[in-house]
Order: sequence, then structure tokens, then C-alpha cells
Amino acid sequence: MKKIVALFLSLSLTASLPGLAQTNWSLKQCIDYGLQHFGTVKIASYQVETAHQQARQALGLYLPQVSGSATFTDNVKLQTSIIPAGPLSPEPIRLTFGQKYQNNVSAQLTQPLYDKALLLGLKANKPNQQLADLNNRQTREDVIYNITSNYYQVFISQQQIALLKDNLERTQQVLNILKLQRDNGVIQPVDYTNTEVSYNNTRSQLSLAENDVNLALNRLKYQMGLSQDQPLTLSDSLLMKVAPVVEQTQFDAKNLVTFQQAETNLALQRLQLQRIRAGYMPALNFTANYGTLNFANQFDNAFKNFIGYGSIGLRLNVPIFDGFQRDAQVQQAKLTVLTQEEQQRLNTASYQLQFSNAQSQIQKAKLNAENDERTVKLAQEVYNITTLQYKQGTKPLTDLINADNSYRQAQSNYINSLINFYQARLDLEQSQGTLLTFYNQL
Repeated sequence: MKKIVALFLSLSLTASLPGLAQTNWSLKQCIDYGLQHFGTVKIASYQVETAHQQARQALGLYLPQVSGSATFTDNVKLQTSIIPAGPLSPEPIRLTFGQKYQNNVSAQLTQPLYDKALLLGLKANKPNQQLADLNNRQTREDVIYNITSNYYQVFISQQQIALLKDNLERTQQVLNILKLQRDNGVIQPVDYTNTEVSYNNTRSQLSLAENDVNLALNRLKYQMGLSQDQPLTLSDSLLMKVAPVVEQTQFDAKNLVTFQQAETNLALQRLQLQRIRAGYMPALNFTANYGTLNFANQFDNAFKNFIGYGSIGLRLNVPIFDGFQRDAQVQQAKLTVLTQEEQQRLNTASYQLQFSNAQSQIQKAKLNAENDERTVKLAQEVYNITTLQYKQGTKPLTDLINADNSYRQAQSNYINSLINFYQARLDLEQSQGTLLTFYNQL
């Protein structure tokens, strides 16, 4: 076992990253890099800023709205009116009203004094920004989970490669002994051939494992936002660390970001229902306008002698009848709220189930890892003793082959139980909403 541990600890490559010195990467460093460079994190930060701008937009609806306009009119042909014949004249009189050129420059101001729908829109700013922050947190947790999961896969795969290399070395030593015995006629050639087949099988397994670790490294680089052409080295000796204590904790769905997102969405939907209902209420606005007007028959006078005008007032909008459109909208909003409330109850039960399963899974995975570790030590002792006895001629070759196979199987089981344990721990952190705490404690 000491030799295997030494092989585990000796796993190191050289990593070179833009702007950084050559170094090995711990799990925390990989997550740090991913939280800064992975695309979804940047998108989430843009969404937070978008929510901020939406809040500014909603506030702007309740601030004064000012607009200006200017017109220049050239009456190419003025309109002619006719006064019928009568007391003033026995013949119809033709009159032309207006002047050839007309300018009008004006400004309008509208200030909402009372509009409940707009006020409720302002009230929605806070939960809308909270939702953006929660989405940002969800994205960060997803990055932490994906990087950690892939990191474990890579590291455990590297440990498997170390085991296969150790197995190759041991089998090569046995082959050397068998070759001498075969050449001296002590054993049958088939005994040597059988062991050589086992050696070749191990070499094939090593080749597949090396390919798998390369694929896993590529997935890890992607989750980090790291260029695929950059080398990457893992430095955490996870297998040498003390296994984390699995504590029984009380589950609270309110700690989950998905629960908080649903609650915030529900709050926004309730506000939307109130906004639709507020459409039945009158809205009062203050209005003001001011302008200047100019008339001229000659173009030279078209921009002189402007006459000012202005007004102020109140505008009251009172909804009377809309063909029951708003009532249909209210009923739809009510049903949406009821649907989301029921969905939240279902989700809460699902979260509880996931947490319970995760707790059971990590307990089982921890026991399996501990048992398989003890089995590896026992299988190694049996193999060492059998090897010594075989060299002394007190054990047949079949016993040595069986001991070697048992040792290899124990190693394989241990590797699988380790990855299951670390993945179960990660799933538990996710199920109880503590991924950020897990990351901060690395």
C-alpha cells in the first residue's frame, strides 16, 4: 500500500497559463478560475446589471415626462373658404385664411400624481433584483459543482493510472522470474504465456485509462473556461486527506437557491396580479405645455415675432368598460399564482427527498470506501506473502496469479468507492444548499 500511496503523491505535471507562472492547480484554484472566466458567470453578471437598469426604467415611469416638438409649415396653397351671398353681398365672397409660413415650437410635461399600477411596478424592483442575484448565485453554485465533479473524476482517474502502472511493474517482475524458470524447464511455457496475457491486458487498460483521463481533463478545462491547448495539473492529494465527517443536519428548503428563486418568482407574480387589478382604478396626471407660434407671408419674416402660449392642467383617466378583458387577465394571473404555489409545495417535497437520499448515499459510500481500503491492505499482504512463498517454491504459480488478481480487483473496487464517496459528498452539499460554504472552506 505504501508504494501505491507514493505513486499517488508523485502524480504531477507542469501547467502553464497565460499571465501565470507554472504551477499545480488545487481544487479551490480551479474553482476560482472558473468563477472568473466561465461564460455563464459573465452572463449572470450581465443579468444582474440588466435588472438594475430595469429598476431605473420602472422608476423613470413615475418621474416627469418631458418632450418637445417643432414644426415648420409652408402653405404652398392656402385653403379658401366661401361666404354665401346674403345681406353682406349679393355675390358669394371668397376668403383665404392663414399665412404662407407657419412655425410652432412647443414643450409638453406630464407628471403622474397617482397611478397604482406604476407604484406596484416600483415595488417589483426589489424582488426583480433579488431574482437576478439569486440567478447569479445559482450560476456560481453550478460552476462549483461541475468543476468539483470533473476535478474528482480527473484525480481519481490519475490514481487509477498509478495503480495500473504499479500492476505492470509487479507483473513484469513476475514475468522475469517466469522467463528464467521457463528457460530452465522448471515451468511449462503456458504458465509464462498466461502471465504475459495478463500483462498485455493491463497495458491495454492503462492505454484506455490514459485516454479517459485526457477526456476528463478536457471537460474540466471547459468547465473552468480554460483554453483546451493549456496543460493542467492537479495538486490536491485528495486520497491522503482525512475523510470529511458526515454529520446529520436538519434540512431546511429555504437554504436552497432554487427554493428562493421560486419564492421570488411567486412574489413577482402576486405583484403582477395586483398591477392588473390596479388597472380598474383611475389615474391622475399633471400636465403642462408651453410653446411659441409664428405666422408670416414672407420667408424673411418666418422666424421672427414669435407669440408664446402655455397651459397647465390635470388629466384624470377613468376605466369604464373594456369588454371584460381585464377580468380575464386577473383570472389568468390568479391561476398562475395558484399553479406556482402548488409547484413550490411539490418542489419542497422533492428537495426533502433528494436530501434524504444524499444522506443515505454518503453514509453508504463512506462505509464502502473504508471497507475497500482495508481490503486493499489485506490483499496486498496476501500478495506479498504469496510472492515470497512462490519464490521459495512453497506456493504454486496459480496461487500467485490468484493473489495478484485479488489485489488488482481490490484496488479497482477502492478506486470506484472513492469516486462514489466524493461524488456523494458533493451531492449532499448541493442537496442542502451549502455548495458556497463548501467552496469557502477549501
